[in-house]
Amino acid sequence: MRALLRRLTSPSFRSKVFLASFICIGIPVILSLSIYSYLTRDAVEEQAMQNATKALDLTEENVSHILDDMLNVSNFVQIDSELNTILKNKSNMSLSALENQDYTGFLEDRQIQKTIEDITLLGEKSFVTILLENGKYYTNYTTAQFDPYSLYDEEWLNKLEKVNGYETYWSGVEPTMLQYEKIQNPYQLSVGKTLRSNNKEIYGYVIVTLLETKVRTVLMNKNESEELMLMDGNNTILSHQDPQQINNKAAFVAQLNPRQSSQIVELQGQKYVITQKELTFNDWKLVSKVPYKQATSNINSIFSKVFILLAVSFAVFFVILAYLMRRITKPLRYLERVVRKVQGGDLSVRSQVESKDEIGEFSQSLNNMLDRVNMMITEVSHTHKRKRKAELAMLQAQINPHFLFNVLNSIRMKVFRFGDKESAGMIQSLSKLLRWTIDNQDDQICFRDELGLIRDYVKLMNMRQKNKVTLLIECTDQTNDQMVPRFLLQPLIENAIIHGLNQGEGEIRIEADVNDYQFTILISDNGAGMSESALARVNNTFGNATNKTRAASHSGFSSIGMTNVYERLQLSYRKKPEMLVKSKEYVGTTIEIIIPLGGEEDVQGNVS
Repeated sequence: MRALLRRLTSPSFRSKVFLASFICIGIPVILSLSIYSYLTRDAVEEQAMQNATKALDLTEENVSHILDDMLNVSNFVQIDSELNTILKNKSNMSLSALENQDYTGFLEDRQIQKTIEDITLLGEKSFVTILLENGKYYTNYTTAQFDPYSLYDEEWLNKLEKVNGYETYWSGVEPTMLQYEKIQNPYQLSVGKTLRSNNKEIYGYVIVTLLETKVRTVLMNKNESEELMLMDGNNTILSHQDPQQINNKAAFVAQLNPRQSSQIVELQGQKYVITQKELTFNDWKLVSKVPYKQATSNINSIFSKVFILLAVSFAVFFVILAYLMRRITKPLRYLERVVRKVQGGDLSVRSQVESKDEIGEFSQSLNNMLDRVNMMITEVSHTHKRKRKAELAMLQAQINPHFLFNVLNSIRMKVFRFGDKESAGMIQSLSKLLRWTIDNQDDQICFRDELGLIRDYVKLMNMRQKNKVTLLIECTDQTNDQMVPRFLLQPLIENAIIHGLNQGEGEIRIEADVNDYQFTILISDNGAGMSESALARVNNTFGNATNKTRAASHSGFSSIGMTNVYERLQLSYRKKPEMLVKSKEYVGTTIEIIIPLGGEEDVQGNVS
């Protein structure tokens, strides 16, 4: 026992993990099991009431939709101005006059009949009766099923006369008035509205009737243990899964708390989850009654499974914990020794842990980090050598500066005085190129200035050779301020003129665009192109350009070849650009330069 206490209180990693596991997992599990019986009861009841409320909300939506259809039909008859105008005129006529009305009156009757038939096509089928004060009526059913005059005998018609304006009166559940429907549909629900003239006098009524079975169908689409019913404000059952319950009083509603939508009530020695939902357009409500056992059976089952799972997991955890501690800490101790050697300066040491878990991944990451450190040390040294070679190549590409520039300027002025403007322009373009080579000490310039250099260079080449080259530049305005290495494009244009076009006529196109991620430049010509083997050799040189800077072409103005352009691109940016050559024999060649944006680094090593 003492040895166990010493191991638990020792500063070893294994003991700390074991203790932390017990504190973080064991104690919460024990506490969960101890208070489970107390919390489960409240949680089960709350969840059961929430489930009942959600189910009743869906039923209420469906029932409201049916009753809304009835209300919409009555509203349409009451507020449609054209229909009301016709009905008012009809109500002012006697029945004898209506029987002897002309063809226009007949068409008006047809219009009224068609209107009430059309408005009942959508939704549940309802029966509409428009009853005027003079005894004239309109229906969407045959009088063989029901005599509309019988409505005058209904007690609730007197109550309808007391309804003001656009208010409605819901009659509640009644025996079905339609003879052909009484057997299968013994009950009906009706809603009525008054039709009033401008002086608020009643000239007619509109009554919309729906068979109660339409609502009962919605109430029956639930689980067998749930009892659903539609009640009015006096707790009289208007619709129920059991037709025998209709028109009975629901006495248990008096025991409910009206402030709670869902509650648990004990009725006749049995507990029920009872939920009620008020309808929005009248004092009716939906009531759900589910036995407590059935409402909580699924939830109790889930809680029981969780209880068993927690208990078993807690027991198994402590059985395997000690074994896992040894397996886990053994490679960690080995990695500790490796890290200490690295800390002492030995970068040749490597971890031999090859497991597939996180420790193995850490071991592999440590080895990769050491390899990367060694590679970066070599790369830094190698980069300095490459940068020095590129700088020497650039120095070799320049000619003696100021003396030659001044002499050329003097020659240009003399030539211009003698009227040879073409030669003077040629010397001026050459002077501009020399000025950029001599006076500009920055290795990177704006892309706008680089395009200016290319224009002067092509102008010089066109003056040198008999066949002219057409230069087309299609670059977006956003590219003007992008920084690029000086003389980036000139060697590529030179290759296009000399090798692609063979110093003959042709077209060279420069396209450039920039987005949030990269700056793209395309240099294309319509020259002789290259074969697939030659193209493969050219692209292969870019991957081995480090030692080929001195071997670049020296046939043009800048004395820099394509490999030097690629090398300077790699040295000018921290995120390495791409340079791809695409060519098709007898069609032309395209060089694509892709410069990633963000973290640009100039050739001096400064990050912009």
